[in-house]
Amino acid sequence: MMKLATIGTSKITDSFLNAVEKSGRLTFEGAYSRTEEKAQTFTETHHGKKWFTSIEKLAESSDIDVVYVASPNSLHFEQVKVLLGAGKHVICEKPIFATGKEFAEAFELAEKNHVFLFEAIRNIQTPVFARLKEELPRAGKIRSAVLQLIQYSSRYDQFLEGKITNVFSPQFAGGALEDLGVYPLYVAVALFGAPEDAAYYPVKLSSGIDGSGTLVLRYEGFVCTILCSKIAHSGVPSQIHGEKGTFSINSSSDISRLEWQDAHTKETETVASNPSDNDKFYEINRFADIIENGRTSDYLHLKNLSREVLRVMETVRKQNGIIFPNDR
Repeated sequence: MMKLATIGTSKITDSFLNAVEKSGRLTFEGAYSRTEEKAQTFTETHHGKKWFTSIEKLAESSDIDVVYVASPNSLHFEQVKVLLGAGKHVICEKPIFATGKEFAEAFELAEKNHVFLFEAIRNIQTPVFARLKEELPRAGKIRSAVLQLIQYSSRYDQFLEGKITNVFSPQFAGGALEDLGVYPLYVAVALFGAPEDAAYYPVKLSSGIDGSGTLVLRYEGFVCTILCSKIAHSGVPSQIHGEKGTFSINSSSDISRLEWQDAHTKETETVASNPSDNDKFYEINRFADIIENGRTSDYLHLKNLSREVLRVMETVRKQNGIIFPNDR
């Protein structure tokens, strides 16, 4: 069984390790943190054996096969490079990188060292999403789509009090599009392919990043509208509208339920739901399958999706003057 280390000690890493345990595909060995106390506490909480305060030491460890990276966005590239260079497989939280240049360099390094690099984007890995792709022709010709992820962040309260945390800071490559918009954008690209063009209309905060925004993707015959926000909240589902009917998913990030409404009869049915309440379980299994069985075509498909999503995000944010240190 492959041995796993983690970078990051937040709730998202807790959730990832819970899914790792459920999957039975990886064994958690230990965690990295800048402070030894955090690294040790997190490691022991999850029954690991060793902890690290040096990325280089982690990369050099012969006891580690795979590293899950859940650090602030702006740190991904430099940390991933060290790990890939040492021959470790890497699962990097979304958004994987800030620029296409970083993307190309990192994947070239992965190929050179015969290891795999994945973007941890869980929503497109679920059985419900697979069913949506399978059922999509049922809708007939697609005429519009509205995909949204509008989640009020508790850190916005801190922002309003004058404390700028990572997700609201250009220094750490934050913002609504990077943090939340990436989910519905992945849904759009995975279902419809690369858009003909894209335009983003952000609501900028005083820090220079987007607190919310509307991303418009143009396809032949229809437009896909993506709404993302960290400064408001909505529980409205995302929808894909075809001439024969409409598909609804409960959320663009936690895709756990798919419904269909016939355009003519107006009858509604539940098409599918996920059996697992932690959807990271599905991505872990898929990544483990690719590594263990060398499923190159599956890997290249995920890589191409990551590249296209990043291309759109980088293009539209730069068009709006949202600049990160990684851009320089």
